[in-house]
Amino acid sequence: MSSLPAYCVYRDFPPEEDKTVQFDRHYLLYAAKGTMRLQAEGRSWTVPPARAAFIAAGAPITLSIATTITCCSALFAPSVYAAPKAPLRVLDMSPLARELVLACRDYAPELQALPPEGKQLFDTLYMLATKAADAPNDMWMPVAQSASVSAALDLTERRLAEPLGFAAIAAEVGMTERTLARRFQDELGMPWRDCLRRMRIIRAVEALADPQRQITQIAMDVGYSSSSAFNSAFLDFTGQTPTAFRNPE
Repeated sequence: MSSLPAYCVYRDFPPEEDKTVQFDRHYLLYAAKGTMRLQAEGRSWTVPPARAAFIAAGAPITLSIATTITCCSALFAPSVYAAPKAPLRVLDMSPLARELVLACRDYAPELQALPPEGKQLFDTLYMLATKAADAPNDMWMPVAQSASVSAALDLTERRLAEPLGFAAIAAEVGMTERTLARRFQDELGMPWRDCLRRMRIIRAVEALADPQRQITQIAMDVGYSSSSAFNSAFLDFTGQTPTAFRNPE
């Protein structure tokens, strides 16, 4: 175990399904390439390269990775750095924060000591992460509590590119529309239509992490019949257009 006040882990991680992990340090988990999903406290978060996860030491987090990711993450000793305000915060990574975390690659846990310039680098990164964690981020999905609502969410997610109707989803899980609608509101705190919208935008965020995929094709893949409708929904949900989100200044 490293005795450094902070260090960086830079490596590839293979696909992983719903693995619960805990860290003995505060963790700024950043994927320079690829997208992760994290779950904590009844919420599921998508974390593409435009975002990072700020995780408190000891907090249990469920992690899943669809395809191999390249992580460049900073770990901070809780004896040196104050705990984040919440077990998990997903935050937007500013251009400065991205450059700082990538600059941390030289400071691996195997180092005997962290030089002053390295400590200053980690201090600045921690300050930026703490500040960014205070900003709201709506890129999450609620986690179902019952098998029926979980099945309805799975069906919805698998069919995002299709014309979807709530009646068909309810029929497939063997419930009336009225009963399933009540379950959605009770368990998730929102109606099915809002869950569908969130799923579409979150799936689009994941797809935008791949620079080879065209935005018009992404719009169709997540169920929008026109680029203008997709742009409007994306802007309303994230505060940015898909183009601006993919290419932050």
